[in-house]
Amino acid sequence: MNSQQHRKKDDDKLSWVSLSLFGAGCTLGTGFFLGTSLAIHWAGISVLILLVLAATGTYFVFGALAQMTADDPKEGAFRTYAGEAFGPWAGFGSGWMYWFSEMLIMGSSLTALGLFSQFWFPKFPLWAFVAVYAAIGLFIAALGAKGLTKTENILAVIKLAATVAFIAIAGAACLGWLPVKVTPEQLKNEWFPHGGKGVWTGFIYAFFAFAGIEVMGLMAANLKEPKDAVKSGRVMLLSVSTLYVIAIALILWLVPSAQLTPDESPLVKAMSAIGFTVVVHILNGVLIIAGFSTMVASIYAITSMLVKLAEDGDAPKLFTNTWGKKDMPLQALCCTAAGLVLSTLMALWMPKSLFEYVTTAGSLVLMYTWLLICITYIKKMKPVKWNRIKVWIAIVLIVAAVAGTAMEKASRTGLLASVGLLVFLGIITYVVHKVRGSKPPQSAPSKT
Repeated sequence: MNSQQHRKKDDDKLSWVSLSLFGAGCTLGTGFFLGTSLAIHWAGISVLILLVLAATGTYFVFGALAQMTADDPKEGAFRTYAGEAFGPWAGFGSGWMYWFSEMLIMGSSLTALGLFSQFWFPKFPLWAFVAVYAAIGLFIAALGAKGLTKTENILAVIKLAATVAFIAIAGAACLGWLPVKVTPEQLKNEWFPHGGKGVWTGFIYAFFAFAGIEVMGLMAANLKEPKDAVKSGRVMLLSVSTLYVIAIALILWLVPSAQLTPDESPLVKAMSAIGFTVVVHILNGVLIIAGFSTMVASIYAITSMLVKLAEDGDAPKLFTNTWGKKDMPLQALCCTAAGLVLSTLMALWMPKSLFEYVTTAGSLVLMYTWLLICITYIKKMKPVKWNRIKVWIAIVLIVAAVAGTAMEKASRTGLLASVGLLVFLGIITYVVHKVRGSKPPQSAPSKT
């Protein structure tokens, strides 16, 4: 590789600020703008405590992944590290576990984008909206890491600006600076509206608001200075967590938690409560941007994961084939597109309650990926003292959140489905590696 190629490669690397912004783009999605309504419904005011606990657990998980990246930056991130720590079977299982979890979630994300868009264009077919968003998402993912980073950074700025604007407007309303009246009835939110059981049930939805850090972890290998991964995650999570807590606190000031439903954003509900209909339309646009942004990041992540699986012999070799000057993994993208179509058809054709179980299962499997990151960190890095305590705190918090889904009937079915999926993937992993024997996979030569 000549000096010009070296300079070009360095130019493609990310600064820690760019990675922080990228992480905010991946994290600040429908999990916050829409999903927190469920956390508020179950936990009431105590959702603020749950958000702080979830942010703490998330920070410790990303800290573990970032330390592994700083010590040994590699493509495939957590999946590669799991394989190194526990053997080829762990790399195979963790990679496919992540791929399946994101695919199960993707159909509901695309359907939600279509429903948000029908708020403005009710006569436009839902499937057409879904097809358009999927096509654009695949196109952006095909641009590679550089194109994705630029797109995510722009969308992140929009989402952050919208959140700050919401806080400013809602805060002014609560302080009496705007001509709106907050009635005493609206201030009767309780700390524990459904008791301790409700708080436990709502815990998992607080964690879902931070989903996306694993994509940030995959991109951390592209940092100019891998050791900056920890700093990048710290800045991103501190900023996003602060916005979450302030925004939810203002929502609780303006809207009774009992009035929040999973079909309507709590931010939109708050703006409706004070009569800001124009802002409602703006927030609907932000919801679309948030959902689209996280979807695109997921498409890129699972496609990259598929390529890495293929390079290590854990997926068909054809997925390593590239096309064009940008080395676009065309076959891997086609596989992702096929998965998108299947997941979306499930969302459109399956009974709503049944597909909610599937989506919940996919989200929980993503939490299992976080647990694997923590366990891999303990095995690979052998942390001592405070670092070891932090990772065990993260494990306890995630296990507690997952266990809380057993408290409510709908989420309990999703929990059972996630365990079933985990067992299925475990059997496949065992069979594949039993057939192969214990030989480690041969990595494909890296492209320079």
